[in-house]
Amino acid sequence: MATPEAKIRELGESAVERVERQDWLESLAEPLQRAVSAVYEAGGNTGRRIRDVTHGTWLGHPLHPVLTDIPLGAWTVAAVLDVSSSRHQERAADTAIGLGLVGAIGAAITGLTDWQHTSAGDRRVGLVHGLLNVSATALYAVSFGLRMRGARGAGRTMAGLGLTVALGAAYLGGHLVYRRRIGVDHAPRPEWGDFTAVLPEAELVEAKPRRVDARGTPVVLVRRADRIYALADTCAHLGGPLCEGQVDDAAIRCPWHGSRFALEDGRILEGPSTFTQPCFDVRVRSGQIEVRPRA
Repeated sequence: MATPEAKIRELGESAVERVERQDWLESLAEPLQRAVSAVYEAGGNTGRRIRDVTHGTWLGHPLHPVLTDIPLGAWTVAAVLDVSSSRHQERAADTAIGLGLVGAIGAAITGLTDWQHTSAGDRRVGLVHGLLNVSATALYAVSFGLRMRGARGAGRTMAGLGLTVALGAAYLGGHLVYRRRIGVDHAPRPEWGDFTAVLPEAELVEAKPRRVDARGTPVVLVRRADRIYALADTCAHLGGPLCEGQVDDAAIRCPWHGSRFALEDGRILEGPSTFTQPCFDVRVRSGQIEVRPRA
């Protein structure tokens, strides 16, 4: 007989699977993704810098989960304060709801920025996740307005509904991160310490990325101006193959979502990736290119 915990898990997984199968959501998702991308592209270099800030490129991991803690935390505090009838705690609950509404704006912007790069079932689940969060925010906005007019009972009811919807949205967000690995580092980070041969030097063409295998780790080699560079081939953002990307004098760009990494050290020159790309030391011995993970 299934335990209550197993039944809850099955219900959650079943709900997510149903959302993933809703093809009709694509009629909403595709135009919205195009619109988000168009807004950032319309801003040129400034728009792209703003996009990278909202992704969290400067932070070292996505900014969205940082900001989601603000509304969820504030609204949970408000729920606890609402249990009391003290006037002081009522005002504190109102303040917490207002703070959560402000935080929800930032969470929505950053979430939408990250979501624009998803596809298929992940895109549908992400869309529903966002719609639920918008609904929760709307319920809390109504709750705030009712409280300001003195209708505290109705305000508490709306807040309770809002928290319930927000928790449902949070479950879908957790699925995207922990099951689908959206927003986590996809690049391999090997740790062996010695050089290993991967390719005869004569086979590496100038400015043409070449994928090789280094002890089971896919590595992309690039020759530029008589120097050879090596990075992990799997893009840290969502796993795109860098060997199929474009190379310029200083960087390589992922063909999937456009993240641009410095050939020298794998640092991010342009998002959406928020994780640096693993880099390898390179040497040539007896006509063979050898690499090892850079410490």
